[in-house]
Amino acid sequence: MQKRLRHIAPAQIVLGSFVLLILAGALLLMLPISSQSRQFTPFIDALFTATSATCVTGLVVVDTATYWSVFGQAVILLLIQIGGMGVVTMAVIVSLLSGRRIGFRQRYVMQESISAPQVGGIVRLTGFILRFTLTMELISAVLLAIRFIPEFGPLKGAWYGLFHSVSAFCNAGFDLMGVRAPFSSLVAYTGDWLVNLVIMVLIVSGGIGFFAWSDILHNKFHFHAYRLQTKLVLVTTGLLLVLPALYLFLYEFNQTAWQDLTLGERVWAALFQSVTPRTAGFNTVDLTLLHPVTIMMMIFLMLTGGSPGSTAGGFKTTSLAIVFLTVRAVYAKRDGVNTFGRRIPQDVLRSAVAIIVMYIMLFVAGSVAITLIEGLPLSMVLFECASAIGTVGLTLGCTTSLGPISQIILILLMYFGRVGGLTMIYALVSGHIPAPSQLPQERITIG
Repeated sequence: MQKRLRHIAPAQIVLGSFVLLILAGALLLMLPISSQSRQFTPFIDALFTATSATCVTGLVVVDTATYWSVFGQAVILLLIQIGGMGVVTMAVIVSLLSGRRIGFRQRYVMQESISAPQVGGIVRLTGFILRFTLTMELISAVLLAIRFIPEFGPLKGAWYGLFHSVSAFCNAGFDLMGVRAPFSSLVAYTGDWLVNLVIMVLIVSGGIGFFAWSDILHNKFHFHAYRLQTKLVLVTTGLLLVLPALYLFLYEFNQTAWQDLTLGERVWAALFQSVTPRTAGFNTVDLTLLHPVTIMMMIFLMLTGGSPGSTAGGFKTTSLAIVFLTVRAVYAKRDGVNTFGRRIPQDVLRSAVAIIVMYIMLFVAGSVAITLIEGLPLSMVLFECASAIGTVGLTLGCTTSLGPISQIILILLMYFGRVGGLTMIYALVSGHIPAPSQLPQERITIG
């Protein structure tokens, strides 16, 4: 068995570990103790919920607060935490805490799991991930409990604070606010500055990525000293937060559908709805009232997702940045793609294009299939599939009405969105076969 494991590619180990965690979570959620009714949960519902939690998505077929018991909610929270940090990352952390030595192969698998740029320093980075995650989640849990304890009581308020803190940092989008109204998310807190601010900080912190945070904390405010990846992550993330927020505030929340919102609530709603499509899944307004143009913008944001080495999904901010830089280089008639005084290698450009094309193809294929099967409006299904493959969790309300086949399609999209495009490619093509020679070159006309 050990000899066979040595021949398994790290990418395949990552894919397999997520599958095993999902199946284990589904079996636990099927147990009567996991539901408030103390009845067995159908396997497809348990599998969908376990996949959504492990892949930190947030799409649900049953309301988390009213259907699952405290035990079931604890299972979901554990799946979110392990899925957000990465299955392999959690395994390495357990090994470190138990005093076991981490071998080179484990470090290599760890590198593949969190998309680390190199094997060197991987154990030290793992320790940083654990400390940073626990610090952010615990501080935020206390802050949220300040708001929830007066509303729900000491025990439930503290539990709600912890649950939403972990869910937000891991960009999962699961919530327990169904006790107010089923599937209501954070709509009751549209203008609450504390809840909005804490949740948004958690979402952005988890979505930026651990490598970027390690770089930022090491170099402080010296932007010029950051690695190129950190610079691209920060600039792209900033643009994807500010520009949608301005559009939402100046146009969307000036529509008649939102006339009951105060000025302060519109400001917070614009900020929150620009942050949450970055694979978080919470919402503070009724998404079904949004303008079609806003829906289209949110689909784009959901597909983009967060940054490499983060708790977020999507084809990542760096891929989007590299494609735009490539377009700029073509328009400027430059041979290479340069930014911040650095040249980006050609293999990185090819990988970025391949990942984006793969995401779009699966997104479109899944949307078309569900539309044909369910007979739902294409725009609604596009939003749902973008939410699944981007591991976001936002919904226009059709997930609960989908049949088993459509649920399986969303399960596959969530799984692919979490493990990532490159990991999937490396797992399917485990060996690299070099070309014996280069073929003759011939130009073709483009455009």
